[in-house]
Amino acid sequence: MYLSVKRWVDFSASLIGLLILLPIFLVICIILSVTGDGAIFYLQERVGYKQRKFHIYKFSSMLKDSINMGSKTVTLRNDPRITKFGRYLRITKINELPQIINVLIGDMSLVGARPLIPNSFKKYSQSVQTKIYQTRPGITGIGSLIFRDEEKLVSEVRNLGYEPLDYYAKFIYPYKGELEVWYQDNISLALDVKIVGLTFYQIIFPKSNLTFKLIKGLPERNKILTVKGLKSVSLDDDFDLKKMG
Repeated sequence: MYLSVKRWVDFSASLIGLLILLPIFLVICIILSVTGDGAIFYLQERVGYKQRKFHIYKFSSMLKDSINMGSKTVTLRNDPRITKFGRYLRITKINELPQIINVLIGDMSLVGARPLIPNSFKKYSQSVQTKIYQTRPGITGIGSLIFRDEEKLVSEVRNLGYEPLDYYAKFIYPYKGELEVWYQDNISLALDVKIVGLTFYQIIFPKSNLTFKLIKGLPERNKILTVKGLKSVSLDDDFDLKKMG
């Protein structure tokens, strides 16, 4: 029943949200036009509903052509490709707000699995690929909540001398896939309301671990997927992670 009205809820909420946020958008656009390299929006191809490709909108937070610089598709906490104002946008997640346009035109939903770039999507198992985009991808979702500090997590792996891409392949992608499949199996209005509420709560209280307390039955998280856990285990002996060359 909920799925039949979810698109109507998304359209109505995104239209109202866009009208409310328009003054903030204008201020951000002006700041971006005179800082960094002058880029305002960043468009990138992502995998969406029924595995169709679309272009996602974000406020620009990194230098142009950053995908071909430094750590390429892996973004670190203090990544030199991130502009000064872009760092603030990323920490607060304000850089994601233009995706409300994607929701309005039907590419995305307010809540759903995060839309991935094609190469990252292929890292999921076939069973996960088949399932997670049976509904529209979301601005926020259960994966976004659990991995809100993904950049910090990956930066810690790199600081410890291990290969971030190996960490993604062995731990982040498998667990993210479990979370997104869990969402598809448990989707409801009540769950979406909780996810939206927790998203705003985490912006104010970024170190909160309230998600696991309020949303019951989530797949168990390996301790290696937390910064504290990374520091308490042997990545060589226990988890066989590649060291950076």
